Amino acid sequence: MITSDAIVWNAPNDPHPARTASQRSYSAVAKGDLAEWLTVYAEDAVLEDPVGPSMFDPEGAGHHGHAGISAFWEKAIAPIDTFEFTITDSFANPGSNTCANIGRIKTSFADGSHTTTDLIMVYVVDDEGRVKSMKAFWEPERTMASFTSASPTA
Repeated sequence: MITSDAIVWNAPNDPHPARTASQRSYSAVAKGDLAEWLTVYAEDAVLEDPVGPSMFDPEGAGHHGHAGISAFWEKAIAPIDTFEFTITDSFANPGSNTCANIGRIKTSFADGSHTTTDLIMVYVVDDEGRVKSMKAFWEPERTMASFTSASPTA
């Protein structure tokens, strides 16, 4: 279900509802398409990215429903110029509604500066294959330590 060249999938790729939903999510983010991204999530979904208190979620309670997930988009995704996803592994037991993906996301800003986030993302889907829970495990301090300024122009 990958529809973007910004995603490198070096992991198992059998058809699993949670894995497919994760791929749809990455594709929508890479394209900058909020409307498409929301179709991946159930109306009552909870998104925790990262899990725990952060600059995007000071209380650490997660972003609830389409309104909360849209607000997260505006804070965390909309300011990014490009995303590059590299998924190195994915675990999804047949018959389950959950997958865990291990990967790296490079986020680049319009000025050419960028960060890299190493993370584990856990997706739980409902019976329709829509995400009802997404938890991303990463450390903001490690991501900020990877910040690379844009190269000066000659």
